[in-house]
Amino acid sequence: MPAPPLIGFARVAKSFDGGRVRAVDDVSLGVAEGEFLAIVGGSGSGKTTLLRLANRLIDADTGLVTVEGEDVRAGDPIRLRRRIGYVFQSGGLFPHMSVAGNIGITPKLLGMPAAEIAARVDELLELIRLDRTQHRDRMPHELSGGQRQRVGVARALAAKPRIVLMDEPFGALDPLTRDALGDDYRALHRKLGLTTVMITHDMTEAILLADRIAVMRAGRLLAQGTPAELSASPDPYVGELLRTPRRQAERLNMLLPRDGAA
Repeated sequence: MPAPPLIGFARVAKSFDGGRVRAVDDVSLGVAEGEFLAIVGGSGSGKTTLLRLANRLIDADTGLVTVEGEDVRAGDPIRLRRRIGYVFQSGGLFPHMSVAGNIGITPKLLGMPAAEIAARVDELLELIRLDRTQHRDRMPHELSGGQRQRVGVARALAAKPRIVLMDEPFGALDPLTRDALGDDYRALHRKLGLTTVMITHDMTEAILLADRIAVMRAGRLLAQGTPAELSASPDPYVGELLRTPRRQAERLNMLLPRDGAA
């Protein structure tokens, strides 16, 4: 018998604007413990709404959302959010707080002793590859975009969550930084035994980072599975999304020298 999902959506729906906009439309989806799931779709597909339902930033109109087997509406939403890491698109750091203050905010709210928080901040700065003597007292505006996003990841991990939700976490970064940070996060996901749900509009990123991909459009879940399983989907939109990385790879092969010379 398969283990129950760590995050589960069962016949979930969510509307806005008095019911006129159906952002999530009868979606059922399970995320297994230890899995890295990417949810892919264009603007207005409902992917961010689905993510926010998991930690009760918003509540579903109908259907059931569970985390660790429990209905998310059965408990305190603040307590739920404090045990789930959340990485925002542009880091989402508090501008008036130092790097150490940003990373330590959740442990502080949970009542962790100051010495323990300081040790956790140093541990996480090492984990995200930022020199602690150089960075712990800096303010967000003194950091590059990539450094801010690394601090955002560290803040999400500060209270040792089992689950991390990521909303377009690398989308605003330059290609080299994006590639490096994606690889580093994937390594952290494995090392720490996390369960990660990442929102992205980029199918190439989803294929490279995730174990499994869910494709959404207009609030509906069109397909889910590994890249190989998705390639068998009869849905034309799913096929088009999968063709994009292939087309890019073919064009790159034509334009770049064969011997690998720059």
